[in-house]
Amino acid sequence: MTEEEKTVLATVENMTSSLEKGDVDGIMSTYRDGAAIMFEPGQAVTDSAIARQIFSQMIAAKPEVTYNGHEVYVSGDTAVHIAPWSMVGTAPDGAKIEQGGLSVAVLRLQADGNWKMVIDNPYGARLLTE
Repeated sequence: MTEEEKTVLATVENMTSSLEKGDVDGIMSTYRDGAAIMFEPGQAVTDSAIARQIFSQMIAAKPEVTYNGHEVYVSGDTAVHIAPWSMVGTAPDGAKIEQGGLSVAVLRLQADGNWKMVIDNPYGARLLTE
């Protein structure tokens, strides 16, 4: 992986780490304002206040996320990150939550040199099963 690709991957890993630690500000710092985040297949949320609220609810499940490899491609100021993922957590009633999918995220290089997600779709494989 090139240094630029590693920097893109670090943004995704920072978001995941922040989610597991319960750090909503850390999560939100990895997204550009107005980013399209798919919390449900095919339904983008672009309002950061709503995204913050949904991430807060997700944190309550104490999620543990695992990736099964990463692909990162960079072209100029745009990058894509692709990775199969799985997550386990606990629902409010104590039931075990298990989810997984194929994450496809588009990132843009910011003026300050940081990469931020502009599209985050953890359900990238859903069209293969429909």
